[in-house]
Amino acid sequence: MPTVFARYATPFITGLFLVSLVSGLALFFHIGPSGFHGMHEWLSLVLILPFVLHIWKNWRPMLNYLRGRPMAVGLVASLVAAAVFLVPTGGTEAGGPPQFRLFAQVMKASPEALAPVLGQTPEAVTAALTAAGFTPAAGQSLSEIATAAGKTEADVAAALLAGGG
Repeated sequence: MPTVFARYATPFITGLFLVSLVSGLALFFHIGPSGFHGMHEWLSLVLILPFVLHIWKNWRPMLNYLRGRPMAVGLVASLVAAAVFLVPTGGTEAGGPPQFRLFAQVMKASPEALAPVLGQTPEAVTAALTAAGFTPAAGQSLSEIATAAGKTEADVAAALLAGGG
């Protein structure tokens, strides 16, 4: 059985890498079906198994690579490139997909400001929040209302949607 794994490790790495490459490019350029997101995440996780099998199959040559300067340079460069994405930029704005950035902006609004967008009166929005256990104060942002209640912004959104928003 180990020979079957060894024989298929590299072909599966190649196939799954190509899937990851195509789906990653589609995600980067915001093109293609929404299924690319789940495909990219899940099949990139599946890629771990053939990668480990490939390393196991090629352990001796891999040791030679690990001892050499090119592997050290490649690994350090990859680590630095990854770290760039984790360095705080000093900004407080939410990043990520547009819908997440929009949600962050909505959470900065007060119930009074958001009510017309929801097609409701400020009193109806406030009543929906109060019914869900929040204590909104005039001019307070939805984010502040969530924090004051010890709940999340998602809880506020759920309360607003349950209230007919």
